[in-house]
Amino acid sequence: MTWTAPHPPTLTDGPLTGDDRPILEGFLAWQRGSLLTICAGLTGAQLAQRAVPPSNLSLLGLVRHLAKVERIWFRQRVAGETVDPMYDPASGKDADFDELDPALAEADFARFDEECRLADAAVAAMAFDDTFMLDGETYSLRLVYVHMISEYARHNGHADLLRERLDGTTGS
Repeated sequence: MTWTAPHPPTLTDGPLTGDDRPILEGFLAWQRGSLLTICAGLTGAQLAQRAVPPSNLSLLGLVRHLAKVERIWFRQRVAGETVDPMYDPASGKDADFDELDPALAEADFARFDEECRLADAAVAAMAFDDTFMLDGETYSLRLVYVHMISEYARHNGHADLLRERLDGTTGS
């Protein structure tokens, strides 16, 4: 039987009032779920298809990229965890987009799931005002949530277009 990307749980809106943390966590969870919803029901081969030439973007590449971004921002930068790069640095900065294997799509989706879980756990005990240094600049955890929501929103727009080119499906 051919693996297909599963349908995630129904997306629910987070709180619309109150403290920053539950609102931003809710928006990030919604964006993560939107990506998975856009991919749902497609095979590894469909997910790996670069449907908008000459772009190297594919839905599988976006899942791999966002797993990498979760690791870098939350675990490495904010929490200061020592974790290896997700992809071999010798393969270049776009290995997440370029080194696709449709047969490994299920594992890539599992890695995405795990990276989201580990990212949430890495910052769970931190305050939104906690900071870290990056390239001589001070960043807050709050800023990282805003950055990640915008990163997902941008890539989910790409994902919508890719999915529409693959099978006509639109909307998350």
